Amino acid sequence: MRLVRLASIFFTVVIAAPASALDKVSFATNWRAQAEHGGFYQAVVDGTYKSYGLDVNIQQGGPQINARLLLAAGRVDFAMGANTIQMFEAVQQKVPVVTVASMFQIDPVIFMSHPGEGLDRFEDLPKATAFVANDMLVSVWIWLKQAYGFRDDKVKPYGFNSAPFIADRKSIQQGFLTSEPYAIERQGGFKPNVFLLPDYGYDSYSTTIEARADTIARNPDLVQRFVDASIIGWYNYIYGDNAAANAVIKRDNPEMTDGQIAYSLEKIKERGIVDSGDALTLGVGVMTDARMKSFFDKMAKAGVVPDNLDYKRGYTLQFIGKKVGMDLRPKQ
Repeated sequence: MRLVRLASIFFTVVIAAPASALDKVSFATNWRAQAEHGGFYQAVVDGTYKSYGLDVNIQQGGPQINARLLLAAGRVDFAMGANTIQMFEAVQQKVPVVTVASMFQIDPVIFMSHPGEGLDRFEDLPKATAFVANDMLVSVWIWLKQAYGFRDDKVKPYGFNSAPFIADRKSIQQGFLTSEPYAIERQGGFKPNVFLLPDYGYDSYSTTIEARADTIARNPDLVQRFVDASIIGWYNYIYGDNAAANAVIKRDNPEMTDGQIAYSLEKIKERGIVDSGDALTLGVGVMTDARMKSFFDKMAKAGVVPDNLDYKRGYTLQFIGKKVGMDLRPKQ
């Protein structure tokens, strides 16, 4: 009888072990919950992270939260990076974080203009008053000046309020493909011209996953599992049932609406923000040395970053390009 009881106890421990063995992981995003973060939320709600042995807590960002600093300080395990320029800055500042994957193959950064006001072509935009935020002025704007002749004397500060742009029909405003045009249509009552900067050579990666260098060295398996599960989350979010993920996004960010989520997801899919380019053959999340060099060369030529920057220290291809989750893409 005692042997039976021992066997029963052993069986219970073995069955319970996987649940108790989940690695607790914290992931800091770079803004409030939105469809642009949907794949990560999807991997939480549909159990993908759990199936990879992870108990993931998403800590949404905001205007007073710096995800990279939280990561560097060891307050979180992974962080969401906005773009490749931020990666270059981390290398310059010797911040010990490394980009391990890029969920967006296309950075959705845009400019918008009023239709029918002589600003209907990209080459017309340098003559317009430009509402630009400080972070763009010290990054993308410098490249735009060098590559396309945009001018500092045309700049007016953009404080993430579109009223000045709506009022000035001869102006342009920065934004993201997945959000600002939707807001302008509702606030301004018109559909703006939208110019996606990657269409004009701005080939930055976006919505990246960053890890500390010491985590990569000590626990590469943890990094691989988080990257793989996040990739699968993104496939499921853009191609599968995302209702539960969207419900959590709205719970975490009560200002988010069904309409905004639907618009964002439509644009993500329409323009291949997540699944295009190299991702079509190597899988979502992929980065390449060639693409990194292309972008670095442009930014160095424009003077955004020093031309001797050892930018390769800022990323690794170790965890991506393995075709994870590609079977989840709908068959043509």
